[in-house]
Amino acid sequence: MSEIISPLAPASFPDLPPVGGVQLATFEAGIRYTNRADLMLAVVPEGSTVAGVFTKSLCPSAPVDWCRSIIDRGTARAVVCNSGNANAFTGEAGQTSARLAADTIAAAFGFEAEDVQLASTGVIGETLPDDRMVEGLTALSAELAPSHASTWHAAADAIRTTDTFAKGSSAEVQFDDELGGEHFTVVGIAKGSGMIAPDMATMLGFVFTDAAVAPDVLQTMLADTVVRSYNRITVDSDTSTSDSVWLFATGDASDNPITSVDDPRYAGLRECVLGVNLDLAHQIVRDGEGATKFIHVTVTGAENDDAAATIALSIANSPLVKTALAASDANWGRIVMGVGKAGEKADRDSLQIWIGDELVAENGWEAAGYSEERATEHLVKDEVSIRVDVGIADGEATVWTCDLTHRYIDINAGYRS
Repeated sequence: MSEIISPLAPASFPDLPPVGGVQLATFEAGIRYTNRADLMLAVVPEGSTVAGVFTKSLCPSAPVDWCRSIIDRGTARAVVCNSGNANAFTGEAGQTSARLAADTIAAAFGFEAEDVQLASTGVIGETLPDDRMVEGLTALSAELAPSHASTWHAAADAIRTTDTFAKGSSAEVQFDDELGGEHFTVVGIAKGSGMIAPDMATMLGFVFTDAAVAPDVLQTMLADTVVRSYNRITVDSDTSTSDSVWLFATGDASDNPITSVDDPRYAGLRECVLGVNLDLAHQIVRDGEGATKFIHVTVTGAENDDAAATIALSIANSPLVKTALAASDANWGRIVMGVGKAGEKADRDSLQIWIGDELVAENGWEAAGYSEERATEHLVKDEVSIRVDVGIADGEATVWTCDLTHRYIDINAGYRS
């Protein structure tokens, strides 16, 4: 874990509110790191529902396999995460370790192994130290405390790998009396810094609400918000074996479950979940390995929204674009390159490019009145925006990324040491 804090990090970890029914614990098991917690346990009450979205990698970790096999049950009682070891590409031993972790927590609390969701993050290709895992998980079961500001912070710390800061976010919604006057809270923690690309990332997200939501509706809500948050960020274009994000609904704040997307409360809760996921996704980019700039790439005028996202990601994932931005170099030809290689429709002679508010190019040529000096004044900032209109139709999308600096090499060249 890096000792250098990202210059884009927030001033402090947020003061996260409790979520009724959620209990948390952390433990220092020594799986890879020393003098820090590397195990996190969250327990939710009986009747809680769960939704999950997992990596599209064809080399998924053992915990991802486990969770995929049980997520359709729609209910859960606990989630366990270890950091430092991804339990990925570990063969039969990895499957055994995953089952052992679920069995250990289930035995401690008296529920089924299939009630336990699992997450692991860290080095690929190394087996887990099962003895230390079991010892740590057993200890965790005796350390549970209700969720509140300090336990959320401890949990977010325990799931970090190369992250330079812990990531948390919350949102709340109060409904009018005609909708029952209910008040719902959403809290999320996440980890992620490198191996970050759409289809999620080397990222884990744990989101909890005290609303009562039917499993299928919860799954729809999570999938919809993932598309607009974690699947719109990229640090280095690499998708992990371990990407996972969960949404747990404890029902502590409601006796009236949301059972349909047509429920008038659905939209309000969904916007809270989206807000939390988007905030966490942005924090992951702000903690991109070696990052010094947070970059918005917006594409308009595309054939459709998916095409716009593809073009935006083509720009955002380009090492040439990212290194130019690291140097505050207004080399807009690299943006043109990113548009052209995306494979989506674009009208070269209608293309418009902005760096900040500066119109850089239009009509197939450098814009009249373009000032590289003004563009550079924008690029030296730590928050940068690039906007492109490709001149085809009305599709649009925004993607968030960071610059690419030499520190990315430093972090990843010595990651296992």
